[in-house]
Amino acid sequence: MRDELVEAWRTNNRINLYLIDQISDEGMRCSLSKRGGRDVARQFAHLHNVRLWHLENRAKDLSKGLVQFETKVTPSKAELVKALKASEKAVESFLCDVLEGKPKRRGSKKGIFTSLSYFIAHESHHRGSILLTLKQCGHGLKQKHAYAIWAWDQM
Repeated sequence: MRDELVEAWRTNNRINLYLIDQISDEGMRCSLSKRGGRDVARQFAHLHNVRLWHLENRAKDLSKGLVQFETKVTPSKAELVKALKASEKAVESFLCDVLEGKPKRRGSKKGIFTSLSYFIAHESHHRGSILLTLKQCGHGLKQKHAYAIWAWDQM
């Protein structure tokens, strides 16, 4: 069960990294907001920051040393990849610790799979928003790349 939990989480993160790799630098700066809302890069930064917020509240020691992105700063693709890889490992440790019943780890009251589901649902929501933003701004991905995020067995 542990291996399947970890693999689901890792696959989710590989999809995020795959998308970042497929998006042009211009696409990363796209936004549908007229009032300074998140551009695509900042949506990816938000994914990382939400991971940190959960760790700070549920396994504080695992958040130590991880960079938090400032709200109005647009990170580079390299910064995003580095941060998402680091927070992926920290969340993976958190999930495994909760599954194993380690002390000072607080998962969802409904169980470890609800914790995992929350992370994946939140990130999937933003991936959909990112794809819509790119499409509306004229930087949509090629169809094969947009559909690749659904090929979890190949990802």
